[in-house]
Amino acid sequence: MTRRKNRKIAVKKNCNVRKNLTANRKYKDTVFRMLFSDRKNLLSLYNAVNGSAYEDEAALEIVTLENAIYMGMKNDLAFIVDTGLFLYEHQSTYTPNMPLRDLFYISAEYQKFVNHRSLYSSVIQKIPAPNFIVFYNGTEKKEDSWINYLSEAYQNLSGEPNLELKVLTLNINEGHNGELMEQCQILREYAQYVAKVREYARETELDVAVEQAVNDCIQNNILTEFLRKNKSEVIAMSIFEYDKEEEEKKLRKAEFEAGREAGKKEIIQYMYSTGKYTLDEIAEILGLSIGEVRRNH
Repeated sequence: MTRRKNRKIAVKKNCNVRKNLTANRKYKDTVFRMLFSDRKNLLSLYNAVNGSAYEDEAALEIVTLENAIYMGMKNDLAFIVDTGLFLYEHQSTYTPNMPLRDLFYISAEYQKFVNHRSLYSSVIQKIPAPNFIVFYNGTEKKEDSWINYLSEAYQNLSGEPNLELKVLTLNINEGHNGELMEQCQILREYAQYVAKVREYARETELDVAVEQAVNDCIQNNILTEFLRKNKSEVIAMSIFEYDKEEEEKKLRKAEFEAGREAGKKEIIQYMYSTGKYTLDEIAEILGLSIGEVRRNH
């Protein structure tokens, strides 16, 4: 009885968190962005990805565009190391449109970089070479990594594209990219935290699941210092992120179903227009009921 009573209290308390979360737009931030906005953590991640061994956090020049918002989302992390400009993004749902988003971000970065310089000068204006990486921890794709190209979005492309942008995506779920996880402890612990949130969310209310995951991680030395220091914010952000991820899954499913229905109708209409098939034959070929075929022909 005591346990059930405590659970009700926890749910009520976290419902207030959810209400505050809805009203407060700052929680469009993510736990990933908050975690790796710390220079020490970001340098560790950079070293792991690039096989480097920088120790001085001052080597990173943070140039994240706080006001660069596209579709309600900020540019996550941008920084310069030596002569390279790195744009890091976090995604919990897969989208093939990251190259286009990164094109907007890098354009804004370069515009800021060459501000007050003359582009009509006879001297070439040097800019840092861009690098685009997405850290993915969604559940849709199972590969360790993949690359998306801006040219994949071009219509009627003939020959080599005159403008290209390549985005590397790294899967940072548990069980993926083991070497990367070994090289960056903070990334490995972040993956463990996300896995716990999902595990507990399958068994209980999201509010309770997130708090349980946070407490569990603190007790098991997973992101302990970070979670203790930012517990309430992390809980609120995690609830927002998980809700958003589930809503996007529902939206994608609805889009798929709508597309499938539209495609089915076109196929039925085409088959019927040829005069080669009766409605009964179309139903048998497509594995549909005669009622479905009649409604769509």
